[in-house]
Amino acid sequence: MNGFFDIPSDLQHSYPGLIALHMQEALVPVLVGLLLALPIGLLCVHNDWLYPPVLWTSTVLYAIPSIAFFVVLIDYTGLTQLTVMIPLCLYSLVVLVPAVVDGIRSVPEETNAAAAAMGIGPVRRYFQVQLPIAVPAIMAGLRVATASSISLASVGSLIGNQGALGNLLTTAMLYHRPHLAVTSVVTTAVLAIAVDALLVLLRRLLTPWQPPSARKARRLASTIPDAARTVEGVS
Repeated sequence: MNGFFDIPSDLQHSYPGLIALHMQEALVPVLVGLLLALPIGLLCVHNDWLYPPVLWTSTVLYAIPSIAFFVVLIDYTGLTQLTVMIPLCLYSLVVLVPAVVDGIRSVPEETNAAAAAMGIGPVRRYFQVQLPIAVPAIMAGLRVATASSISLASVGSLIGNQGALGNLLTTAMLYHRPHLAVTSVVTTAVLAIAVDALLVLLRRLLTPWQPPSARKARRLASTIPDAARTVEGVS
């Protein structure tokens, strides 16, 4: 097992250090992307003509290979983490903006009208009424964007060892140590699964009003006949 976690000294990080660096490079762009997507999505909902060009622009940016972004950005940001995180932030917008738009559009008009009748202004209505209802749609997009970002962060290994766990892939080829490639792939997959599970838990905490999952609903439904038979036996 030592071969899997024996990190070469030229990477300048231990195994836990690479994990921390990978999470930083992957999650910070998604967080920034979410902060950008929230106002952009609101503008697109209130201005229908704006949504198609925004969606088209984000899709075009997503289609640009990360290497091309690196070539353009290196002259300005150098061989740094920022060069990796900027493309990841732009990539996240193609998922997060539609998620925000769909979530806000899912809010019933009666709810918006009732909030306006109560004297709640547009800003408060957005944060206190619309966003809480839109949480399931937004969290669904956030899960996709996060998993994608954790995977794509490894591409940073192409520019001066800025790929965190992805650096193990190039090192595995350089030193002919396939164990490091296995470590990189497995660790990245485990991180994506763990973060996704945390996001699911966060969604449940933020939406206690949502009905139980289908499995829980079936389990609850199966207990109803048993309870009914018990009541009949007692009567």
